[in-house]
Amino acid sequence: MSRPPSPRPRRADATLNRARIMAAARALFAERGSAVQLPEIARAAGVGIGTVYRHFPTQADLIEAAAAQRFAEIEEFARTECLRAEPGQGLARYLHHVGEVLTEDRGLSAAIEAARQSAGSEPRGESRSRLEEVIGELLERDRAAGTLRDDCTVRDVYMIVGALSATIGSGSGDWRRLVQIVLNGLHPRALGHSGR
Repeated sequence: MSRPPSPRPRRADATLNRARIMAAARALFAERGSAVQLPEIARAAGVGIGTVYRHFPTQADLIEAAAAQRFAEIEEFARTECLRAEPGQGLARYLHHVGEVLTEDRGLSAAIEAARQSAGSEPRGESRSRLEEVIGELLERDRAAGTLRDDCTVRDVYMIVGALSATIGSGSGDWRRLVQIVLNGLHPRALGHSGR
């Protein structure tokens, strides 16, 4: 006697629901920032509000998860695209990608900043460690190619991204020009700096 097909594991349902919630949240946060409430996200995701609360008890928890997901995507881009870029172009490609992400995701950036009550939105914990690792590799490759000063650090890159975020968030200037000015300043030839 054959067994009836077993129902899909609850864990798979929970994973699918979480993915739906995250997708809906990212889209809504991108549009309206922290003004979005959890019941709206539940409706957009096609799940009950209880399902949202089981995964994300507060709006801040959901914003933090969205931020972590965005950092993971940036890290993946850095590993798969920037580390494979032409030698000496890794940091430039990374900064331009981050600028594009921040431009498309202004609402999420504002929500992250509001949730953390501080300027900037750096990754934390394991996400931060992984991102620092890949940025460090980019800097080493660019230094070896002779396009980056020896004194440029991962912390400098965070500072540059913070300036990009502020410029994009306030609409106070052309972020691409900011990137170019920064890259020119970090080149070993800048101001006669040998970099060696």
